[in-house]
Amino acid sequence: MDELKLASWNIRKCVGLDRRRDPRRVAGVLADLDADVVVLQEADKRLGRRPAALPHHLLVDETPYLPVDAGGHEMSIGWHGNAILVAPSVEAFDVHPLTLPGVEPRGALVLDFTRGGQDWRVVAVHLGLLRQSRRAQMAAIRQALHGRDHRPTVILGDFNEWSPERGFEPLEGFEVHAPGRTYHAARPIAALDRIAIGADVDLRDAGVVETPTTRVASDHLPIHGTVSVVR
Repeated sequence: MDELKLASWNIRKCVGLDRRRDPRRVAGVLADLDADVVVLQEADKRLGRRPAALPHHLLVDETPYLPVDAGGHEMSIGWHGNAILVAPSVEAFDVHPLTLPGVEPRGALVLDFTRGGQDWRVVAVHLGLLRQSRRAQMAAIRQALHGRDHRPTVILGDFNEWSPERGFEPLEGFEVHAPGRTYHAARPIAALDRIAIGADVDLRDAGVVETPTTRVASDHLPIHGTVSVVR
């Protein structure tokens, strides 16, 4: 059982294009994703103590996932807005928050886990708006991974990169894939949300989740991908 189903979505703090903050609508989309690991961006609100935009109880009650404890405060489900949700198929996980360089405050989450006896690593990211910052952030992630034990690794999330080719140079050893155009959700023109796989990982399938609900629930469309270990 070396296949792993992944998904990523920038949920825009649960504020849809209709200007409604609707966590239940977001939870409904998540419940239909059928993934082992889901990474979210903008999962916390920006103001005050930055509480979760998608409450813990709603995830537990209305989705098949549990949020990973990212080491933040008790009102949050993430780290710098990044959150990782796991299905019951995920076992023995360990999470490592990273603080990333750049003009804006940014972070990433590194999740080590086992599924069906296979070790994996997933890195959840929401990179900065400036390419210079993004390159520094990818270099910091690459350096952080160098110091850890080897596992098949996938980096996914909102890369904020409009170019189909440039800007990914610091991710040496990774192959970056864009499943499709995800932004702006009402009329997608840019593939900002991506999946980067390590050399020992194969991307078997990937796509964009475009439904009447996802086209209004956020300004990004969710992506999904199925990966396996190269034997």
